[in-house]
Amino acid sequence: MTADEPFISLRNVRKVYRSQGKEFLAVSDVTMDVREGELVSLVGPSGCGKTTVLKILAGLHEADGGTIRIGNAKTPFDPARDIGMVFQQALLLKWRTILDNVLLPAEIVGLPIKAARARARDLLHLVGLAGYEDKYPQQLSGGMQQRTAIARAFIHAPRLILMDEPFGALDALTREQMNLEMLRIWRESGKTILFVTHSIQEAVFLASHCAVLTAGPARMAEYFPIKLPFPRDLPIKTTDEFGAYARRIYASLGLGAGA
Repeated sequence: MTADEPFISLRNVRKVYRSQGKEFLAVSDVTMDVREGELVSLVGPSGCGKTTVLKILAGLHEADGGTIRIGNAKTPFDPARDIGMVFQQALLLKWRTILDNVLLPAEIVGLPIKAARARARDLLHLVGLAGYEDKYPQQLSGGMQQRTAIARAFIHAPRLILMDEPFGALDALTREQMNLEMLRIWRESGKTILFVTHSIQEAVFLASHCAVLTAGPARMAEYFPIKLPFPRDLPIKTTDEFGAYARRIYASLGLGAGA
């Protein structure tokens, strides 16, 4: 893959669900390029098709139109090994320790367990959970459980991380803290991340690029870079530059005047 070649390329992607003889158009037209190492936020109203786009990228759904390419011939992409996923709920197994929950994908894909265990400990340190390896999920707060889920998504060294509203179930203060942690983890790991959210502020704060999807069926209203400097902290949300990006998204969604 050359420096100018996108890691992910979507062109006019379309998805139709069929049930009981009826058709429902979930995604009508999504086009975007994502370069390796970018964090792209997908923002839009609830039910607009953001999760469907992630499921298509993960290979869980087939598109009904358009083209999708991830990687290239020199570096073939295997969704089973090259994707890590984080959901709105942590979905941890309550009978496994935090360390063993992180190890689960490594066991599924058959990685050498000794090396995987060492990597799991390193990842728990990365997400701020060193010392919690032997705890169980019910002994952790919601934010700590989501940190565990993030570590689990990274354990098998995937090339692409798909995150579906991972902080949507957290309280406002914990969510702000997790946004800061997410930026740190992304910057330290260098992974390509697609991050679905319905929060406009979260979309602007986290992303290097933002995809704005309209109310379902999803259509790409805008796709643009967020040129705010890194590292970012919470006070950046009070700046005129941050506000301009937020207003641009509101305008794309028909919710207010543009910047």
